[in-house]
Amino acid sequence: MPPRQEPPERPTEPKRPVESLVAPYEPDDPPPALVPLVGDEVSERWRAVDRSAHAPRLVAVPGDGEEWTAAALVTARPNTAYLKIVDAVGDVRAAVEAVVTLAGRQGLAQVKWEGWTARAEDVAATGFTALRSPPTRPEGTAGPAAGYVRWLREGVTATPLYYGQTTHFTCGAVTALVAQAHAGALEWEALDRQAELTLWRDATNFLACEPVGLGVAVRRAWPSSPVRVHLDTDRPVLLDHYPENDREWRALLQRASRKDAERTGVPMDPSRLSLSAVREAIGRREHVLLLLSLAGMQGFDVPHWVLCHGVVPGAVVIEDPWTNAATGDTWVDAHLLPVSDSSLDTMSVLSPEGFRGAVTIGPPRERDATPRS
Repeated sequence: MPPRQEPPERPTEPKRPVESLVAPYEPDDPPPALVPLVGDEVSERWRAVDRSAHAPRLVAVPGDGEEWTAAALVTARPNTAYLKIVDAVGDVRAAVEAVVTLAGRQGLAQVKWEGWTARAEDVAATGFTALRSPPTRPEGTAGPAAGYVRWLREGVTATPLYYGQTTHFTCGAVTALVAQAHAGALEWEALDRQAELTLWRDATNFLACEPVGLGVAVRRAWPSSPVRVHLDTDRPVLLDHYPENDREWRALLQRASRKDAERTGVPMDPSRLSLSAVREAIGRREHVLLLLSLAGMQGFDVPHWVLCHGVVPGAVVIEDPWTNAATGDTWVDAHLLPVSDSSLDTMSVLSPEGFRGAVTIGPPRERDATPRS
C-alpha cells in the first residue's frame, strides 16, 4: 500500500487591504466624521504644535454613509522614506493597516507609530515591534515614552540606541559616540552629556565640527578604531556664514587639523564619497558619519552630522541626533530613519562650496577605554 499523502495545503487567502481615504489635516477645521473618534487628550496633542512642515494627513477608514470607523494622523519628514502614525483612533487596527497599505503603495521603507495611545495587543496584531526608547531626553524635547516600527523592506538588523544631542552644536560628537557604542567600542552607559561635550571640545572648529577635526578627535579617543576622512575640497569649510575676521582664525584651526591628521595617521580621501561607497562601507560593518544640510528635512540650510548605519533597498538608514519639537518631530522620527539614496545624495552636498564631508569608522581592533574627560 503506498504511503498516505497529505493533501496539499491551500494557499492562504491574501489579506484584503483596508479601504481608506486620505485627506489633509487642518487642525482648525477637522472633518465632521473625525470628531466622534477623537477624545480631548488626542485632540489637544494633535493641535499642540504646527505640523504643517511634515505634511499632516488623515488616513481614514469609511463606515456607513459619511461616518468613519477609524482614522490615523500621519506625518513624515520631507524627503524621507517612511510614514509616522501620531495616533490611531476608532478601530485602531484597521486604521494602522490602512496606513501600512498606503506606505506600501508609495514604495516607502517603513511605518512608525508613536506610543502615546498604542496598546501592546494592537501593536503586536499589526506587525509592529518596539523601538529601543532613549535612556535620557535632552531638556526641552518632547516625545512619547515608547515608539514602534514596521519595516516594509528587509535589510536592517542590529540597531543602535537613540541618543539626542543636548546642545545645538554637538551633533558631530554625538554621531561618533553612538557609532562607537553601536560598534562595541564604548559602553552605552558611558554615552552622556560629559562624554558628548568632551569629544566635541576636542573636535570643534567653534562651534561646528568640520570633517578633519572630527576624524582626528575620533582617532585620539579610540586609537584602535580605523578612521578615514572623506572631503572633496582642500579649502576650509563651514565658514561662509561668518564675518571675514572670524573666518581667518577658524581656517587656521582647520589647517592645523590637517597637520594633526598627518601626524596621527588619519587617512584623507580627497575624492567624493559616493552613496554606493556609503552602502559598501556599511556592508563592511563600518559606520559613516555624514555631513548634510537640514534644508531638505527641516526647512533650514544648516550643516548637520548624522550617522549612517544600515541599508534597505533604495534607502540608507540613519540616526539623526536632533529633533524639531516645534513641528511635532520626535525621537521616533529621528531613530532608524530611512532616507532614499537620491535624497541623501542631494542633502549631503553642501553649498555654496558644493562639497561632501564624511568620516568612516571601522570596527575596533581591540577595546579602547572610555574617551578621556
